[in-house]
Amino acid sequence: MNDDIPAGLINLADRSQGAQALWANDEFFAAKERMLQASEPVFRAGTFDEHGQWMDGWETRRRRTPGHDSCIVRLAYPGVAKQIDLDTRHFTGNYPPCASVDATADPDPLLPGTRWTTILPARELGGNRHNVFSVENDSAWRALRLNIIPDGGIARFRVWGVVQADWSSVRDDELVDLFAVERGGVALLANDQHYGSIRNLNRPGRGVNMGDGWETRRRRQPGADWVVVKLGHPGTIREVEVDTAHFRGNYPDRVSMQAAFFDGSAGDPLESASANWALLLPEQPLSADAVHRFGDQVVKLDPVSHVRMTIHPDGGVSRLRLFGTVTRPR
Repeated sequence: MNDDIPAGLINLADRSQGAQALWANDEFFAAKERMLQASEPVFRAGTFDEHGQWMDGWETRRRRTPGHDSCIVRLAYPGVAKQIDLDTRHFTGNYPPCASVDATADPDPLLPGTRWTTILPARELGGNRHNVFSVENDSAWRALRLNIIPDGGIARFRVWGVVQADWSSVRDDELVDLFAVERGGVALLANDQHYGSIRNLNRPGRGVNMGDGWETRRRRQPGADWVVVKLGHPGTIREVEVDTAHFRGNYPDRVSMQAAFFDGSAGDPLESASANWALLLPEQPLSADAVHRFGDQVVKLDPVSHVRMTIHPDGGVSRLRLFGTVTRPR
């Protein structure tokens, strides 16, 4: 995984969250769906199929005519692309020398009349590495078209961005997960992500294994580990769910939470400010591989935008759900 991804962004092209490779003009050597996998690309030396060396990504045949190859990808969620990673790992003599990316907000990107906007002009690529580019366009898109010029292979196509959630259909009294990824919730920072990323905390469904969660190293000094998350929309949290799925000998002993409406205008950095936020959930015991739902224990605070979860003293959490009602501007 590229370690330079800015905090607060998710991969909008993540197949495990619903992104789809809808069409490609060529996928002779390797299927287009592979480049949307959440896993890191691998190389299987000496593994061949009917088309040649098996490659973990999307790879087209050698082009003998003018033009270039393209693949259309429906994003997992409508969103604003901030950074694109065209990962060519393990593609050494067969990576594209250039690539560009177009975007559309049209509902069906396969129609002939689809309106496309170039959000990444043609850029040179290097082989066997991350090729990371910033996107300056702040519009929200539903699908992207990756153009590799003229042909070759891309191991992973990752589109780091911000979900553009539609809150207009959510009633004021409706209880929803304000931290859900599809509603724009994001995990921002933590003191430790040794075994698992905080980006896993609000993924859909229960974790598939321990790697599909947030886990810290074994704490050998006093204190506790923590993570700060941002809600997709400010609101009043009424119920909290902490899932320790698959964490059996390494789940936290206890959990507590603090919350605030935070915009950074006071000048305090998020880490130091969050240590002094109001109590949202007093310390509660946790158990192995279980869903813990807290309702009466939750302190009803004024509308909040951020939550700090502390796990005592360390361990792993698979999912965090923060159910509440939205607060709209008056």
